[in-house]
Amino acid sequence: GGPRRLLLVSNSTLHGGGYLGHCQQHIKSFLGEKVKRVLFVPYALHDRDAYARTAREKFESLGYGLDSIHESCDPVEAVRKSEAIFIGGGNTFRLLKALYDNSLIPEIRKRVLEDGIPYMGSSAGTNVATISINTTNDMPIVYPPSLQALGLVPFNINPHYLDPDVKSTHMGETREERIRQYHEEPDTPPVLGLREGAMLLVEGDKATLQGVTGARLFLRGKKPTEHEPGTDFSFLLIDSNPLN
Repeated sequence: GGPRRLLLVSNSTLHGGGYLGHCQQHIKSFLGEKVKRVLFVPYALHDRDAYARTAREKFESLGYGLDSIHESCDPVEAVRKSEAIFIGGGNTFRLLKALYDNSLIPEIRKRVLEDGIPYMGSSAGTNVATISINTTNDMPIVYPPSLQALGLVPFNINPHYLDPDVKSTHMGETREERIRQYHEEPDTPPVLGLREGAMLLVEGDKATLQGVTGARLFLRGKKPTEHEPGTDFSFLLIDSNPLN
């Protein structure tokens, strides 16, 4: 066992770089030398074979073997035997539905929260690590049995968080307005808006903002606040009743 260890990345590709290029040093220090193989979950994209090839190439270049769960005849057993789990980006609804369809929600929770194996998510894989996928940017192209996700942390994240463009004439809702509408509902947890290039490192009861860009934190009934890399977000891990 051991405390939970999570690396929750906003995006897989940062402008000007390759797949996971902007966070590869973070991945290496996160996984360390104990982990030899990573279990990859490609369910968020339709072409799982191509997705697994991309991920395998990257992780092998960093010195890790990669097994893709879609190639396993028993996904539950694959999770039970895994040394580390990486869930990639794509469509969050498609991803969560596949996790439910394959009975993986309780299995991944147990491996991460009880057994202490490292969990890495990017984009949709970060969304499903939180309480729910209510604050994803994705279209509901399929219908998961629930919007409740893995609950590895007691709050929600909005990956690819976008600030309003002051020069734009676009009259649609901003990301901030959408999150505010979510918080108009009762008992809604905090939402951490992770800009592209940002990631959250969780080690036990400590959470730290890492990467090259900041984050915006939304608490129900309060004004959003701006945070720089290095910010200690450990207070978000205290699973308090939102009504308090």
